[in-house]
Amino acid sequence: MDYKQEEVMMAFQIYAKISRKGYSEGDELRLYLADDKVRGVVDQFAKEVDCTIFSVGERLYFIPLALNSPFHISNDTLKKTYFTAKTVNADIYFMYVTIIILIGEFYDSYQTIEPTRDFISMSDWLEQVNERLETLQAIEEEQLQELEKEYEYSWRAIIEKWTDLDDLKETAKAQSGRTISRLSFLHTVKKFLAAQELVQDIGNDELQLTEKAKVIVQRYFMELEYNRGILEFIYSLDKQKEEG
Repeated sequence: MDYKQEEVMMAFQIYAKISRKGYSEGDELRLYLADDKVRGVVDQFAKEVDCTIFSVGERLYFIPLALNSPFHISNDTLKKTYFTAKTVNADIYFMYVTIIILIGEFYDSYQTIEPTRDFISMSDWLEQVNERLETLQAIEEEQLQELEKEYEYSWRAIIEKWTDLDDLKETAKAQSGRTISRLSFLHTVKKFLAAQELVQDIGNDELQLTEKAKVIVQRYFMELEYNRGILEFIYSLDKQKEEG
């Protein structure tokens, strides 16, 4: 397909804006949806940096699909933006696990395309995290080591982080004034998800998924290529608990 210089420049302008802000709207959205050639070039630009573009409502969104994408949020950025100077990689691993569990609660343990519930409370989310981590903690050390090799994921570090968080003293305060608890950790994760426009706080300590989140889940989150089998493993913890 032949492209005019004008088409390529319009495509680049859309790509430059959306890659910088993470989204685009207005004239860029209308042009992207209306012009096949411009859309094709924009999509190709995104593909070259392991990202994808999709529209939800009145916005175009730009998200990375691979860890090696230059637009993937680094651990250092997460630590500086959402956590504290004492944050270690185990906090980040644990954050990802809590997000996976949250998504699973909306999608009937990863077996459905459409959400099976409208919202979840923070306390229900915490309960589901606790149940799965308790099951994970019961796995013998040698088996955990094998699971870490298989999934390239630090399950033992996650268990240690979860154990260290004090969910029994919800009113206890650290010197910084923050509650030291699993629930407060989930509030930090919620802050991250809300900033990425993936969840919306609807009040009463309840969350719902955004349309952006639903599109990501439907198109990419369930695919083995992107989740590396971790979804299936987390779901298997439910079965182990039922059989135990």
